[in-house]
Amino acid sequence: MSRMIFTLALVSAAAIQIAAYAQSPLTLKSVSIDLPDRSTMFSGPGSDVVNDNCLACHSAGMVLNQPALPTATWQAEAEKMIHIFKAPVDEKDVPAIVEYLTRTKGTK
Repeated sequence: MSRMIFTLALVSAAAIQIAAYAQSPLTLKSVSIDLPDRSTMFSGPGSDVVNDNCLACHSAGMVLNQPALPTATWQAEAEKMIHIFKAPVDEKDVPAIVEYLTRTKGTK
């Protein structure tokens, strides 16, 4: 009996919420956003491995606008992309990616 009362209370609460939404009209608004230029690629020596691996998820501009980071931090970022976010990056490419990012966006 208590399950039936709980179910009825739940259904009633949902019906009240639906009725409240039905009384206020839904207004849609058009918005415009600027997406990063996907045609921009990494350039210079060693950029092929970065273009082949990183551009699947990131724009070059997004990566190159990061602050200058030490090698260990770029290494940790590459490992995070692979192991946490499951980026399809071959482990053998990581040293070349880290070297490129350190050379172009590393701390001096």
